[in-house]
Amino acid sequence: MNGKDTEKPVLMLITPMLHQGGFERVAVQTARLMAPYFRVFILIFSDRDIAYDVTGIEIVNIHMDVKKGKLFKILNMFRRSRAVAKVRKQRRPDFVYSFGPSANLVNVFSSGKGRGKTVLGLRNYTDAEEGFRMKLFVKKADLIISCSEPIDRKIRADYGAKKTGVLYNMADVDRIRKESLEGEPELPWGDDKRILLSVGREADQKAFWYMIKAFSLIHKACPDTVLMIIGAGRYTDYRKLASDLGLSDCVYFTGVTKVPYRYVKKGSVYLQTSLSEGFPNALVEAMALGLPCVCCNCMTGPAEILSRYEDYGKDEVIYGEYGILTPPITEEKNLDPEIITDPEKLYAETVTGLLTDDNMMREYGEKAAKRSEDFSNSAYTEGLCRLLK
Repeated sequence: MNGKDTEKPVLMLITPMLHQGGFERVAVQTARLMAPYFRVFILIFSDRDIAYDVTGIEIVNIHMDVKKGKLFKILNMFRRSRAVAKVRKQRRPDFVYSFGPSANLVNVFSSGKGRGKTVLGLRNYTDAEEGFRMKLFVKKADLIISCSEPIDRKIRADYGAKKTGVLYNMADVDRIRKESLEGEPELPWGDDKRILLSVGREADQKAFWYMIKAFSLIHKACPDTVLMIIGAGRYTDYRKLASDLGLSDCVYFTGVTKVPYRYVKKGSVYLQTSLSEGFPNALVEAMALGLPCVCCNCMTGPAEILSRYEDYGKDEVIYGEYGILTPPITEEKNLDPEIITDPEKLYAETVTGLLTDDNMMREYGEKAAKRSEDFSNSAYTEGLCRLLK
């Protein structure tokens, strides 16, 4: 390390793991973007299933993977906190910025005099609804960074938080477009299919049952359509639901892939049916590749990205400037193929209407690509440097 590097402040990033996920990707990108201004390293709890390229980034692994059972999870959190406190004492970072609920807890419990300022990242609207946890965060954190305006407004209104800021996630549009051209994916269909595409791990939050049921109606209206879901998980329930609906040959689960953009570029329309989000990275990445988007108007992200803040949570279809919003999902998870609800039918009608209107498809694709460029690396870098300094 040269003398110039030692003059930089030290930024320590905490994320539980680096497998495929939104805030994990943001952590890796943050390390790269902050390198000119800080001496940066990422602390992880486990190196299992690293899915991102971390070449050139210093990684500190404390080797404390996930534990099952409530008691063991609590004990593990305190063990992690002690280990991280030790690292903080040794490395003396100026800032410790954590990503996600478990990392935020460890950040708070490992803080102390001489261990750097505690910066917490709220990545989902549901994080702000955890009352006990949020009261602790507001009391202990030096700064809370939210990835959307509604999250920031909620913690200010409900918990009296004052040391806060908003920072949208970055989208490296040039890299996304370049990587999308690096080879062709192996798909179970020919080029005569229109692919409806979504990205997300297997989690109830993503409401894939809602998407698959809606797709069953879309496919009836547009028989050349197929559905592709990219993300980690077995998707056992959803494979069965697709089979029960007679769609086994029309729904494809890719699993985890280190080259998602070559798949995304094959999409005709991007679908999102999440119950909640923070700032949906995958949505912006699909927009960067020119996919028109239809998203449930959940908290938070879609309205700010596709339309405007004032449209959050409206119970109607909104044809925003950059994409289409449908009403937020309020129903319970239901894997019964015989039950397709009115909201699922409305979502299907909206997507079908888009697919059958060539002008709308073209215009939303062009506008989506242009909009994605607003979430640039430079905007993120400038914003984070401003918040930390």
